[in-house]
Amino acid sequence: MTKYTALHQWHKDNGGKMVDFSGWEMPINYGSQIEEHHAVRRHSGMFDVSHMTIVDVNGQSTRDFLRKLLANDVAKLDGQPGKALYTAMLNEDAGVIDDLIVYNLGGYYRLIVNCATREKDLAWLAQQAAEFEVSINERDNLSMIAVQGPEATAIVSEVVGVEIALKPFTSRSINGALYAHTGYTGERGLEIIMTHDNVASLWQALFDRGVRPCGLGARDTLRLEAGMNLYGHEMDESTSPLVANMAWTLSMNDRYFIGKAALESQQEKPHETLVGLVLRSKGVLRQGQIVHLADGREGVITSGSFSPTLACSIALARIPKTQDSQAQVAVRDKMLPVDIVKPQFVRHGQSLIDGIESNLQ
Repeated sequence: MTKYTALHQWHKDNGGKMVDFSGWEMPINYGSQIEEHHAVRRHSGMFDVSHMTIVDVNGQSTRDFLRKLLANDVAKLDGQPGKALYTAMLNEDAGVIDDLIVYNLGGYYRLIVNCATREKDLAWLAQQAAEFEVSINERDNLSMIAVQGPEATAIVSEVVGVEIALKPFTSRSINGALYAHTGYTGERGLEIIMTHDNVASLWQALFDRGVRPCGLGARDTLRLEAGMNLYGHEMDESTSPLVANMAWTLSMNDRYFIGKAALESQQEKPHETLVGLVLRSKGVLRQGQIVHLADGREGVITSGSFSPTLACSIALARIPKTQDSQAQVAVRDKMLPVDIVKPQFVRHGQSLIDGIESNLQ
């Protein structure tokens, strides 16, 4: 059965091109994905991300449960209500079941997981919670929107009537809604969680203030430019965090967590790495294309697209470790040269690639 967010009718009434996304009918764009992308980089844009799964976990042994469940350590959040952490749930082989954000909300924790993995995530949570005194509550009564861009926080503050000044990965409750300095675009901004009844009025107020509604298409090109992983592309249950540029999310301390033993074994062996690719000539890099290194070894593109900010094609790719700065990619039976760079292309609207300026004029 198709699912709809509380803003579904607004999207349809305002030109949203609706598509199926993991069982949800969501806007892919409102006419121009490129213009929506630029709005976020230059000014502000907003996304309905209410398809994301929100799960609250509480109970006497919640902290112990999450320290076993998650590869990053929620002990880092101790004594810091409102603080958040990016992490992953791993299986015993250190494959990524899902990546997520966890919040310490003072007395309980909130997890934001992907909608495409909802059913298996909830099943895994229930399975692992069996030995702990915890309750797991999916909050399907809540909506979530993301307001992103250099002007986003100032506009939200103006609309809400409260100055919102948050450090990255912190949150604040205002009139029953949770405002978090997190996002998936590489820009400053807020992700806001509130009840279905209240989200439409805030969305409309932001729209009236000039914030541009954006669809899933722009969200994907923005996250790719920022070098942010997408589940099912850069990682999945067969992929270790070590080959998905997620080693920084691992807290390999004295505690036990699911997948730790496998990670320790993997650290001792050669493994692939996630890199960025830049195509300076004509052509488009796409998922699944083969990356050819000079020594004959091969890798594969996990995500690729035209970059509106850089006006060239970029990609994330999993390749054998190399000191090479160039490779070749087979594009429509042609071998095209690509630069191998760090897996991040744009940050706060600025190009991170030598010789390429951002297209923000």
